[in-house]
Amino acid sequence: MKITILCVGKIKEKYLQMGIAEYTKRLGKYGKLEILEVPDEKTPDRASEAEEDMIRKTEGDRLLKHIRPDDFVVTMAIDGKMLDSVSLSRQMETWGVQGISHIVFVIGGSLGLSAEVLLRGNYSLSFSKLTFPHQLMRLILLEQIYRSYRIMRGEPYHK
Repeated sequence: MKITILCVGKIKEKYLQMGIAEYTKRLGKYGKLEILEVPDEKTPDRASEAEEDMIRKTEGDRLLKHIRPDDFVVTMAIDGKMLDSVSLSRQMETWGVQGISHIVFVIGGSLGLSAEVLLRGNYSLSFSKLTFPHQLMRLILLEQIYRSYRIMRGEPYHK
């Protein structure tokens, strides 16, 4: 199965870059992984709702350009379905059995995903009701995908 992490913005913090590199390396033995970044928009202080909508739309249009019609899209959204690690592993395994060969996980920018991206999603996933920085979310997602593969294969993992 091919996994794409499609996300807004570049990772600037060294500790996040190192963690992402580590999980990218670890995931190499389980399948093909790619990380695609689109530019983020600067959000002015005290942006109006209309300005925030426009920023989400601009970033969303950039994301949608990288999604093909046959891609299975999982949007990362605070109001998505919350699963534990074993359930996520089972869900990914089910998608594979159903013939899904390419999963695109989409992480929005600091304001989240546009309505258009959310509508394009086939599945909406949340890791918490808490808000995480979108850069940190990339590392958390990679760790959980790695954990999912280990669970699928009956390999040890920390509970």
